[in-house]
Amino acid sequence: MKKVLVLEDEAGIRSFIAINLRRAGYEVIEAESGEEALERLAQHRDIRLALLDVMLPGIDGFEVCRRIRATGSNIGIIMLTARSQEMDKVTGLMTGADDYVTKPFSPAELTARVDALMRRSGGDAAEESAELVQGPFALNTRSHTLSKNGRPIKLTQVEYAIMKLFMENPDKPLTREEILDMVWGQDYFGEVKIVDVNIRRLRLKIEDDTAAPTYITTVWGLGYRWQA
Repeated sequence: MKKVLVLEDEAGIRSFIAINLRRAGYEVIEAESGEEALERLAQHRDIRLALLDVMLPGIDGFEVCRRIRATGSNIGIIMLTARSQEMDKVTGLMTGADDYVTKPFSPAELTARVDALMRRSGGDAAEESAELVQGPFALNTRSHTLSKNGRPIKLTQVEYAIMKLFMENPDKPLTREEILDMVWGQDYFGEVKIVDVNIRRLRLKIEDDTAAPTYITTVWGLGYRWQA
């Protein structure tokens, strides 16, 4: 059974989330503080996805996310926030989250987000080992790894999916809506601006100069183009 960590300090909300995820077939590991979440992650190495509440005393959801990514882990991460301010969403994504859900949310919405991210993190077990090589980049579609000039670059599952989409469509302008549909899925509930934040994060990892990107270029009024 696929394991999901739920970090939420309000017992009622945590129980609500856990019940609905268990009904959807997930094994839920609960934590009510950032410190406890980090302990649970260390104890359960097979956790594949984490739901992290942003507003917590002590170590908050942003810091837990940073620490997860600092270890090199590419588990799926969804941030839970009661606030709708744009900065919270951007902060969560820039610290390494794959998605965010704003409270209040419906069980169907949350389960759909978890299902979609779990599918991406699971990959395709039947996929044959192959490499996409363009310019200084090599993307291994079996191990979901990327290297630049032989140097490994750590990617989240969403970043990997975006890179794969780009490298399968070199020199082709892709709209934000096309990227959203192909990476997050056509049933995604969120906003198209999540694409821009993830592109910004990806550029920080692969570009020689983020102020003048040459690999992921902006097609003004449309979206982005991959050139290597």
